[in-house]
Amino acid sequence: MQQAKDFLDESEALLEILGELEEQDFDRSTLFKEWTVNDMVTHLHFWNLGADLSLKDPDGFTVMFEALYGALKSGNLRQHENSQIPERGRVLVEAWRDQFRDMGERWQNLDPKTRVKWAGPDMSVRTSISARQMETWAHGQAIYDLLGKERQEADRIKNIVILGVNAFGWSHKVHRMDVPEKMPFIRLTAPSGEIWEFGEDPSNLIEGPAYEFCQVVTQTRNYADTSLQITGDIALNWMATAQCFAGPPEKPPEKGARLSA
Repeated sequence: MQQAKDFLDESEALLEILGELEEQDFDRSTLFKEWTVNDMVTHLHFWNLGADLSLKDPDGFTVMFEALYGALKSGNLRQHENSQIPERGRVLVEAWRDQFRDMGERWQNLDPKTRVKWAGPDMSVRTSISARQMETWAHGQAIYDLLGKERQEADRIKNIVILGVNAFGWSHKVHRMDVPEKMPFIRLTAPSGEIWEFGEDPSNLIEGPAYEFCQVVTQTRNYADTSLQITGDIALNWMATAQCFAGPPEKPPEKGARLSA
């Protein structure tokens, strides 16, 4: 399953940039809800473990999520995750690294259509591991921003593009908006220069770098801070509220709010 290899490569890329940090840097706050680097890695590790548990022990995942649900409702997600994963700094990174390498290798051998439980509806392991790559890439963006570094993108972000495209209906429903009959036409340039096209409505058009589309649908950038060319009200409204991740409705960052720390 190529998506598992892509998750592994995405995680390794983040591991490399984390290797540049001093121990005290892990307590630095990012521009994502003031989460620290420790918070970011804890969150990734917690949900990687959860995704793997959903495969290995579905009943165990149900127990895990039931314990988490109260924290989600009360807005104490950070505290809950940090209480479950006490490691910090380089020890935390090593635990996260060992787990994602083990998981990434094993999941490459799975049938992509295998179904697993999740917080919402069941999903395929292909979608599950793509979501883990998306989270790694999206939260990694905040760490790159904190360090003032440009990320070297790779075509594996196509998995994140596809998640964003597939969440067109979800993005509208979660914000209590009617879902348009047709998806805007999307023409994106991959890091390699390849052109990726999706959608069907040429009167609503989204064009530009694929990585910036990913930034918008993962809400790591306001669309106004990208070079995306957006034509038509449906396309503009989508990019203003796009959300490719589960959970309650979230607002994208304000213009200029997520450029560098």
